[in-house]
Amino acid sequence: MPQTLGQRSAAYAADPATGAAVAISLRGLSKRFPVQRTWADVLLHPTRIEYVTVVQPLSCDVQEGEFFGILGPNGAGKTTLFKMLAAALIPDMGTAVIHGLDVTRDARAVRRMVGVVMANDRTLYWRLSAIENLKLFGALHGLHGVVAARRIEEVLRIVGLEDAGTKLVANYSSGMRQRLLIARALLPRPRILLLDEPTRSLDPISARNFHDFLRKDVSAGEGCTVLVATHSSDEAMGLCDRVAILNKGALLASGTTDEIAARFGDQTFVVVTSRPDHPAFASLAARGTIGAPSVGESENGWARVSFTIPGGDAESAHVLDVLTSAGLPISRFERSTLALADLIQRVLSARGERG
Repeated sequence: MPQTLGQRSAAYAADPATGAAVAISLRGLSKRFPVQRTWADVLLHPTRIEYVTVVQPLSCDVQEGEFFGILGPNGAGKTTLFKMLAAALIPDMGTAVIHGLDVTRDARAVRRMVGVVMANDRTLYWRLSAIENLKLFGALHGLHGVVAARRIEEVLRIVGLEDAGTKLVANYSSGMRQRLLIARALLPRPRILLLDEPTRSLDPISARNFHDFLRKDVSAGEGCTVLVATHSSDEAMGLCDRVAILNKGALLASGTTDEIAARFGDQTFVVVTSRPDHPAFASLAARGTIGAPSVGESENGWARVSFTIPGGDAESAHVLDVLTSAGLPISRFERSTLALADLIQRVLSARGERG
């Protein structure tokens, strides 16, 4: 006897390795588009149709409640993948199941479950206030009257715009508009939130603050599973629990950020300190525990000191202990993140492929 939509939603699987509930399950998911043709080609070959595959057969799982990164350059298929997950594009092959619901068969129910903020989203009405925008979009989700007012007040508080709700969107900064877009996506209480290049228009400091906001207020506060598409390896490795690397529509690798860093990362570490000239660095370098330190950019009196640790992660804890015991003031200690192009090249090399 066929399962009802509610039964399918309640019966989504658990990851056999971790036991965690699987929020999104992709199996062989792919999408292709017809190649744009010239008039001459159409006249000479009227029946010929050529296709370009934007997302090659892709299989992976996203666990419930996690921050999952889709990392890849422009043209990797990230936006197309998000559109399929949001039931805005029909896959050509394979399946995408979200909390037990198929994005093709149960498209309407999936759309109610998924909130989306696409890159360069221009669907806010700048001559309206934030509250007026949210009332309009809330009505499209069936939110009216007191229920809508309460939810609007709630999402504005979540995104930190409770004091700017009556302000015209035209007077918002880029960061404020991005927060309002997320507030709009959160209106119907989605279980999945898709963020396509969420910090694209933000400066580095604003982007870092935005990451903290996503982690503390959106993910923890709303309890939803968050997928972030980005071309920034710093953003993916710093923000997400697990990452999938896409290139030319193909899934190259996936795993936790620690696993990706260990398999394909660098052995360069960065200390952010107010004492880049501290003798502890020279002492460690003289013993061969670290490579020659290099002092980089400084911001508000704090400088970045980079050095290699031949022992990698296993030795990094010892290095940190030595530095702190020597009284070095440390703001951050972390592994340096490879640029995306270098990361992809290392993944391809590990697979025996060429870029």
